[in-house]
Amino acid sequence: MYKSGTEILKKYFKVSTIYKYGFNWSPMYRRTTGKIVEVSDDLLYIKIKLKLSWKNRNYAGSMFGGSMLAATDPIYMIQLLQILGNDYIIWDKSVEATYKRPGKGKIYGEFVFTKEEIESIKKKISNENEMDIVKSMNLVDEKDNIVATFNKTLYIANKAFYKSKVKNRKKKH
Repeated sequence: MYKSGTEILKKYFKVSTIYKYGFNWSPMYRRTTGKIVEVSDDLLYIKIKLKLSWKNRNYAGSMFGGSMLAATDPIYMIQLLQILGNDYIIWDKSVEATYKRPGKGKIYGEFVFTKEEIESIKKKISNENEMDIVKSMNLVDEKDNIVATFNKTLYIANKAFYKSKVKNRKKKH
């Protein structure tokens, strides 16, 4: 549903606008209490904000770690899908979360890819068909203190290769 809706909206809006408002209006993302506040036109940079509220306050009065994790979870995968396009498969593989201090007030996170990273991914996929990458990001408070760090492992593959791999796996079982 989201992918087909995005394809239709691309006729009328910039992908960065669709990305920002699509996430912020999505019931799935709204429940995380996160909000996308900035998206670069090339999608290489995305910034999110979470505010402490009754919806994400934990027993100790700080932000629930699950809200922080959920607000960061889908960003890198969908960001990379939009940057690389339909010839690639991208899956979230794992995440390592480290909580460093209580989340109070407003916290922010930035998701960044460089043009060099994107070219390196494309080159490696053209040579090896699949790969894993680890992207790290921090959630920080308004004083730039790190609240949490997330190390996200993403699986990236050439779509034709991936479909063949899945088909062969099904034949074996």
